[in-house]
Parts: sequence; structure tokens; C-alpha cells
Amino acid sequence: MKRTLPALALAFAAAVQAAGPDAARLDALAAHPYWIALGHYETGKLGGWRSYVDDPDFFLSAQGDSDPHAELAATLAGLYAPAELGDRHPQCIYPARTRWLREQLQLQLTDLPKPDCAEFDAWFADVAPHSSVLVFPAAYLNSPSSMFGHTLLRIDQADIDENNTALLSYALNFGAFIEGMDNSILYAWKGLMGGYPGLFALVPYHEKLAEYRHLENRDLWEYRLNLTPEETGRMVEHVWELKQIRFDYYFFDENCSFRLLELLEIARPGIELTDRFPLTAIPTDTVRAVKDSGLVARIDYRPSRERELLARAEALDGAEKALVLALAENPASLDDAAFAALPRERQALVLDAAFRLGRYRSAGENRDPAAVRRSYALLQAINHNPPPALEVQRPEPPEDGHQSRTWQLGAGSREDRAFAEYGLRMAYHDLTDNAYGFPLGAQIEILQLKLRQYEDNHWQLQRLDLATIRSLTPRDQLLKPWSWQVGGGLERVPGEDGAERLVSHLSGGAGGSWQLSDEVLGFALGTLRVEHNRDFAAFVAPAAGFDTGLLWRNGLGSLSLEARGDYFHNGEVRRSLALTQHWELGRNLGLRLSASRQFSQLAAPVNELAVELKWYHY
Repeated sequence: MKRTLPALALAFAAAVQAAGPDAARLDALAAHPYWIALGHYETGKLGGWRSYVDDPDFFLSAQGDSDPHAELAATLAGLYAPAELGDRHPQCIYPARTRWLREQLQLQLTDLPKPDCAEFDAWFADVAPHSSVLVFPAAYLNSPSSMFGHTLLRIDQADIDENNTALLSYALNFGAFIEGMDNSILYAWKGLMGGYPGLFALVPYHEKLAEYRHLENRDLWEYRLNLTPEETGRMVEHVWELKQIRFDYYFFDENCSFRLLELLEIARPGIELTDRFPLTAIPTDTVRAVKDSGLVARIDYRPSRERELLARAEALDGAEKALVLALAENPASLDDAAFAALPRERQALVLDAAFRLGRYRSAGENRDPAAVRRSYALLQAINHNPPPALEVQRPEPPEDGHQSRTWQLGAGSREDRAFAEYGLRMAYHDLTDNAYGFPLGAQIEILQLKLRQYEDNHWQLQRLDLATIRSLTPRDQLLKPWSWQVGGGLERVPGEDGAERLVSHLSGGAGGSWQLSDEVLGFALGTLRVEHNRDFAAFVAPAAGFDTGLLWRNGLGSLSLEARGDYFHNGEVRRSLALTQHWELGRNLGLRLSASRQFSQLAAPVNELAVELKWYHY
């Protein structure tokens, strides 16, 4: 519905407003931080104002997206529109604006028309806001939209703790609105470039819980906020104003987390959260900002189905896990001699793990009658022999890990040439970075730049990685996920004349990873690479290869040993062996020693040794 006031209403309002606040008072209100927050305004790059809202339906003034004063005047005029407008009255469309202006100008209810806001009143009563929880579903590397995690708000009613009714609450989510079926590459590109509109949505919390914990197997962290009922209500009033209102959506800045920070600034005037994120708003950083601002009263943790399954199976040996697989496929295996020979308490663990494995496998699929029968048979057996309560060890809170942006200062030698190296990575973590709060085998690097200065003052661009993503998830008897990696950008490789060539490339691979011990991960992947290299006759040259290695989290930090090979169709063979030890000097400081040897058909083998200081700083 267009929110422009009818001309008759505006004329009526102008007459009423003639004796209203003076110009100086209106100027002060238009510049007030809370009015700026209600309009989602930011300072324009060339001066003036611009609103993050990209929908003309949000504004009453034709200049409202760039003129807070014009929007204030139009809103104030609209408050006096005839009450007969009902749900179309500006007081009904903009309850948060109405409340604030009434408080600031000390407008009495008797001074204003009293429209019947039936739609808003019914909606607000249904939501019944009393308190709120910031929810952080942890990162899920297999989804391009969720590689950095996600944030949403849960709006709770007054009896949430007494009656344990969190599943009946509403989830407030901001996300990209996608029409059609874009593939992952197109989705990532359009998300980076603002190709999708972003919308707020209020949905039952149990639906989001099922989506994240069960379908995507993501742990959930719930941060109980210390907002008062009045503050929570003020925020929900503004959500009504944003219903079906479109924003531009960008993965790295104007995203789910940034929009929620704006709502928290509406809830509690005076806190400054969005100012901390002028370039990027990565969810873990925004959670950390909310926590640092003193808004968090309590933290709760909900493990994913996958983590619960792995926790239950942790105590089982190989033979018992084989029974879990057999029972999950066919509950008739309950009659097998191997299962009957187990002590009763071990049978209970196997049964529970088999039931959880069946539920894990069926997540996201259409209802399968055969799977339902298998689950029911296992549940009957569990009822006759219940397992002990499941205890899942709580991992490190994600916001306690290192900060996302990284400055790098290094020195080293390549053969007989010394160099200094300067780097910046916009986000966010590689395989050997400071490990606290990050899973072993996960890497997401976005926009990494490295400049190298050799001793003769020769400067060169060493690499520019647009994105490097690696998901090395270990396989075992019960779960057999694929490991994969993808990357692209510019990097230096050995050249024909002994110098390094700057080439552009796109590469990827898939394979498997295995947990060799609690702190050691091994992996082996087959890879493909496409490269543009001026030493090659063809404009682009493809290559097949391998990438294998070990990751070891040790008392000092993390160590990696990695061997790679690329075999090009034109006969070029390029291989490398690299050893890296990373020392964790503090939460946001690390020191890295690396040694590598490169082999190429085009040049003699090259040795490189480097030490690098890494400062994780947003």
C-alpha cells in the first residue's frame, strides 16, 4: 500500500499544524539521533543524508529518502489526518514514529485524532512482546548464504521462562528475497552486488529452529538480551513500520546482522552499534558488539542434530557403530546375535544412536513411510531400554574467537633474495589461524591482499585472493561428508625465465578428510584449476591435480603440512610442499613460520622461508 497521504488529509493537517512547534524545534527533532535511526538514515558520501531503505512506500514525503526534515514534517502532519482513515492512518502505519513524536512534543492523546488501528493492535497482541533473544546459528560452509553464520531475533512473551514456551515465540529475520531458483554461483554474485532485495519477516521460532538445527545441522547460540518490555515493544512497533518494506541486501555489510543492530538502536536509544561497521558486518563481529555493549544477560546453547548424534556415538566402538548402521537401515537387526550379546546399557546407547542417525538422514526429505516405520520400531525399543541423558559438550562461544579483519607483516627469503611482505585480509579465518572458537578444518578468506618488497626496493603484488573457502569435515563410520575447496584470484607462480609470473586462476577440489586423533586431521582432495598465464600459448589452461595434508592443533597453536600438484594439459607440471607452524600469542595476535619448496617444469626448484606477524583487528 502506498503510504502517501491523500491531499485532503494533508490540507487538513496543515491547518491544524499552523500553531504547532516552531521551526527551530522541528530542526532539532529532524537532526535527533533517534529520528535518524527511525528513518535508517546515514550520512551521504557527498554530504547530506540517504536512507538505507530502498522502498518509496516507507516514506510520507517524496523527498523522505534523503531529507529527514521533510519526512518529519510530513509525519507530523499525518498524525492529524482524519481518524476515518482507520488502518490507513499514519498513526496506524507508523506506531513507533507516533510514540516518539508524541513524547517529544508532549502531545496529549486528546490532541490527536483516534483512528481504529485494528490490524496493528491485533498483530501486536498476537506477538505480545516482552523480552528478546539474539540468536546466532553458527557458520554452515555448505551454504553460500550462511558461510559466516547468521543472526536473528526471537521475540518472547511474558511467561517464556515459567512455562518453557520458547518454541511458541516469534523469530524476527532479515534476509534476501529470492524469486526463482538461482544457482550457488549466481546467488553469491548477486548477494555480493546487492542484486536481491532484503525483507523483514516474522515467523514462528520453531520453524527457524527446525531449519537451522535439523535441516542445515547448525548449532544455535541464544543471547538473552536485557531489554525491558518497553524497549522490546518499541522495537516491535518499528518492525510493523518495516512490514513488506524493501532494503538492498549485501552479504558483507547491509545484511541480516546490520539490520538487527539498527533495531536494537531503536529499542535502546543511545547505544551505538552500527557505527562500528562502516565496511563489513560479519555476524560474529556483530554478536561481539552486542555483547560488549552490555546488552547480553545470559547465553544458551542448542546443539545441532549432527552434534548430538556424534556426541552419542562418541562412546561406541567400531563394532557397535556397525550395529548402529544396521539398525538404522533395518530395525529387524534387533534380533541379531551381535546386538543381543551386548550388555543392556550398551544396547541402549546403540539404539539411541541408530534412532538419531535415522532422523538425521531423513531431515529435509519428504515424509517416507518406510523411514517412519523404522523410527517407530526403534522408539519402541528405546522405551523398553532408555539411554542415559545425553550430555553434549558446549564448544567455545564463536564471538570469543579472533576478530575478522587481519593485518599481516612478514619477512623472509626466496632463494637468495630477502623480502618484506605486507598484507590485509578483510575476512576471516584460514586453516592455521588462532583456533579458539573455530572448527578444525574450516577456512573462509575473503579479499586477501599481499604486497612484497624485495631488498633492491622492487615492489610487486604477490597475491590477491578474491575468495578461498575450504571445508574439511572428517568422515567416519556413521557420517561420510565430502570435503571441498574453491578459490580464485591472482597469485605468483614460477615463470620461464626464473622470475615469478602473476597469473589469474579459478580452482576447486573435492575429496575426504579423516580425524586421525582428537587434534589431528588428514585430508586428500582431487583438484581442478583453470589459469591464465602469459607463458602459456593458450589464453586459459586447465589442470588436474591433488591437494593432501595434515592439520595438527598442538600446544603452541596449529601446524599444517601440505602437498599440492597441478598437471596442465600443455605439459607443465607444478608441485609444492609447505610446512607452517602458527603460534597463538594472544586472542588477536599470532606469529607464523612457513617453509615451502616449489617445483616446476619451467624453472629450477625454489625454496622460500618466511615469518609473519598477524594482527586480527576489525
